[in-house]
Amino acid sequence: MYSWENPDDRVAIIQLNQELRQAQLELISAHCATHQLRLRFSTEDLVRFGEPEILRKSFQAANALHEYYSGLERLLPAPRTTSAGPPKLSESQMLQAVACVSAYLRQQRDHYAAIATPLSALQKAAMWPYFSEALLHQVRVVELKGARVSTPDFYEQAKALGFENLPQVTHMDSLTFFDLVVFNESITDRSLFHGLVHAVQFQVLGLERYVDSFVRCFANSRFHFTVPLEAHAFSMESRFARPAAGRFSVEEQVRLWVKQARY
Repeated sequence: MYSWENPDDRVAIIQLNQELRQAQLELISAHCATHQLRLRFSTEDLVRFGEPEILRKSFQAANALHEYYSGLERLLPAPRTTSAGPPKLSESQMLQAVACVSAYLRQQRDHYAAIATPLSALQKAAMWPYFSEALLHQVRVVELKGARVSTPDFYEQAKALGFENLPQVTHMDSLTFFDLVVFNESITDRSLFHGLVHAVQFQVLGLERYVDSFVRCFANSRFHFTVPLEAHAFSMESRFARPAAGRFSVEEQVRLWVKQARY
């Protein structure tokens, strides 16, 4: 059993948490894909028309994961009890939330603009199969060292309304503010890709539509990763990370989802 007091074990513990975080990202991606499947197709149609072998393998994988993580959950301390959930927001409250998020995005972009830098030649080379040259030239990045993106001031007001599962901005790999991506951790190809997907979404949808979609979907689902804007980003990030990932256009995928009214 590892011990943090043992210097030799600390490296292994850090590696353990890195791999756990990677597994969590893959699980979130699978959850997002399944959530979108649930929204688009009925259970009856999936069972009737879905390929049986794919369904069986999906059942087996889901059951194995459930068994493993349930065993871990039983060993964890009991979580704090939470309320039944926040009430539905009125239209005026929804519009106020949209205005607060929009203002936060603008403030953060202005705050980091002075220290933001263009993508390096290596970063552009890694991203060019998926993003337009114009976007890669336009986007600026900031890699924070010993600091974190600040939690929005309006979070206290949201918590007072009963929202507990607010996006934890201080723990995210990156946050995108229009055409500027700020990284809480070191920039990796995967985190850069994810941030650039959101930059494309901002570009295609525009600020008002992007924020309105995000806020309304989050208010209904209560979970950040099931918001279609985020689910799509995780889905494409997972596709990008595959060993034999082929070239695809993120902008085409975003415009397709817009056309299909999936945002």
